[in-house]
Amino acid sequence: MSRTRKIGLAAVAAIFLLTTGLALAEGEDRYNPLNRFTQVLNLVDNNYVKEVPRSDLINGAIAGMIQQLDPHSNYMTKDEFKELQVTTSGEFNGIGIEISMENGKLTVVSPIDDTPAYKAGLKAGDVLLEIDGQSTQDMTMTDAVQHIRGPKGKPVDVTVMHKGGTKPEKYHIVRDAIPIISVKGTPLEPGILLVRVNRFSENTTPELKQVVENYTKGGNEIKGIVLDLRNDPGGVLGQAVNVSDFFLQSGRIVSIKFRKQEQHFDAKGDATLPKVPLVVLVNSGSASASEIVAGALQDNKRALLVGEKSFGKGSVQSVIPLGDGTGIKLTTGLYYTPSGRSIQAEGIEPDFKVPFDDSASKEKDLFAQGHKVRERDLSRRIGNPNKKADETDKKDDGKADKKDNSSDAKDAAKDGKTDAKADVKPDAKDAGKALLERDNQLKMAVELLKRAPANAVSAN
Repeated sequence: MSRTRKIGLAAVAAIFLLTTGLALAEGEDRYNPLNRFTQVLNLVDNNYVKEVPRSDLINGAIAGMIQQLDPHSNYMTKDEFKELQVTTSGEFNGIGIEISMENGKLTVVSPIDDTPAYKAGLKAGDVLLEIDGQSTQDMTMTDAVQHIRGPKGKPVDVTVMHKGGTKPEKYHIVRDAIPIISVKGTPLEPGILLVRVNRFSENTTPELKQVVENYTKGGNEIKGIVLDLRNDPGGVLGQAVNVSDFFLQSGRIVSIKFRKQEQHFDAKGDATLPKVPLVVLVNSGSASASEIVAGALQDNKRALLVGEKSFGKGSVQSVIPLGDGTGIKLTTGLYYTPSGRSIQAEGIEPDFKVPFDDSASKEKDLFAQGHKVRERDLSRRIGNPNKKADETDKKDDGKADKKDNSSDAKDAAKDGKTDAKADVKPDAKDAGKALLERDNQLKMAVELLKRAPANAVSAN
């Protein structure tokens, strides 16, 4: 063998060994953290002051790994995973409140319309202090939901501190069946219909269609619609797309950018109400799916937005079941409105900024004015990809507490005495008048509709 060839083979061998060594090093670097995890697991398992089931230690480690990613990714136990499924379909017995953890306190985001909690007088911003005499100080949201729910007809006592209150108040509330209904229609004036969407569940679009059909069934002509998305925390992505498609004849609805691919949703061209003048109400509680709808209608100049800046949740979560009945909710993408803007940690600015005037609302805080936390205030939130890092990715200064407003810890929807289908109540005329008297944002929306040209309301 020639010397040149020997040198060549030696060089190839050296390169091979170097490459293999680098690969091994990369592999070692990848698995070293697992070795460290196993070491810590064994230390805790063998030396902690009391015995803890290894499964609990593993579950806690998984929960910590997922939850430290961002405010909306989380690990779900079997009960929590079942709870998530309940919130998008089905029925349960409860009192009808949506709760979240704010600054370490169990807080009412809003009482759902027409439910026992709503009728009893619970308000947005109320802090839950006790449930059936048990302090909520160390309760998780899941524990609280389990305590609040129970057999239909059986009462539950809840003690709350109203926002701005000086002493706790106790409420004796009888549980009822709470079907998950997400759409309610209320006539405001002749030809003008208020459509309230309180969340996006699997039946939201059929319920929306039925509300419209019920209104027009008696020969009523729809001259304008107020689509109320205030304090709508979001829900099923597909329903947000379908609701947008209900009003849009053409155009893009939303784009989603995942880690390795993109997905686009466009109007199908068979909109039910493509030309009826439309105004959309939003506020700081309008999040996720409701922002998709608001952004699509605004960017396509199909509707005017009235109210306050929205929450700013521009991320998409995928629900992934695990083999043992648990699951994870993982942020897998960011969505973009038709104009290409990401509202992540930014929110959507209304065309007409109208702060809610609650001075006339003495009985109930209907639209959760205590709900002022937005996405940009949350710890570990994802920055806006359209902004520079120093604009939205500032490190948490410790002032913002994590706010968990995820759908796996919510009571939902309507009073069991109401028909299980979305409806426009026969006596809703007086209800609409009462709403207009105490809701300045709604009143502005109606004025805009009355001044609208025949075929559209737009920002042009």
